[in-house]
Amino acid sequence: MLQDTVQLVETGPAMASGTTDRYLFLDKLKSSSFLVGLLLAFSYLLVIILFGLVLSHGSRVSTEVKTLHERSKIGEDLFPCGSRNREWKYFHGGCYYFAIEQVIWDTAKTHCEEKNSSLVVIQDKSEQNFLQSRTRGGRYWIGLHDKDTEGEWRWIDGTNYRTNFKNWKQGQPTDYASNEDCAEINIVGEWNDENCNTQNFYVCEKPLPS
Repeated sequence: MLQDTVQLVETGPAMASGTTDRYLFLDKLKSSSFLVGLLLAFSYLLVIILFGLVLSHGSRVSTEVKTLHERSKIGEDLFPCGSRNREWKYFHGGCYYFAIEQVIWDTAKTHCEEKNSSLVVIQDKSEQNFLQSRTRGGRYWIGLHDKDTEGEWRWIDGTNYRTNFKNWKQGQPTDYASNEDCAEINIVGEWNDENCNTQNFYVCEKPLPS
């Protein structure tokens, strides 16, 4: 009887120790599962945040592109001949450059060609009125001459002079002193023949950029 009691006393603590270890293991397992779950939840939250940032950035880029496009359209409306060419004035599908320097006719022709344009060829009354409003008070070379044959006036682009619009000052052209072979717009907007070596302003013309 005493022996059995001793045996129970000896085995009792052993059983208690095994049970405690098992509980500790289960607690550790639960803690590990909780930690893994927490990490997964954090990762999921991080993915959502990053996805939101990507969408936000894409939306911002799209908005900026739209804004730039709208600004470019406004620029086209304000400067149809090109925002980098603000000295060119738009009229009825064409772009016009009014020089602020005075040169002889041949130099004016060359300067216009260097600007990928030509001395202006006046087609009708509306174009004449536009040029007249811009040149009043000055003398400007236009693309009309009879340098090749006296009296046979020619537009530099081949436009038919005989059937085309004209706006000569009354009594002109006169070929004064047999030395007036280039046409100008005078101070009141009418045409006049003048010595080609006279220093005048000039008007260049080119099509509207496509």
